[in-house]
Amino acid sequence: MTPALLAITCLLAVTLGYFGVCAVSPFGDCRRCRGMGHALKTDRKGRTKRGKDCRRCHATGKRIRAGRWLYNRWARAYRAGTHTPEGTR
Repeated sequence: MTPALLAITCLLAVTLGYFGVCAVSPFGDCRRCRGMGHALKTDRKGRTKRGKDCRRCHATGKRIRAGRWLYNRWARAYRAGTHTPEGTR
């Protein structure tokens, strides 16, 4: 197998794998709060306690994956372009 064909095969496998992940699990953990939905703080005794809510994910702990975001944009544009208003058929 030539190096170019091997690189194309690996790239195709990674791409299809990512599409599969986006289809099965469209939401991933928030990168800022690591999926917790809030920051961790320590009090004066060194014990951890709940901090402020994460502003990036609005305290859900989840974010939409980039591939799913692109698919949603494409599907919305496709539906808007193929939609026929009622009564104009």
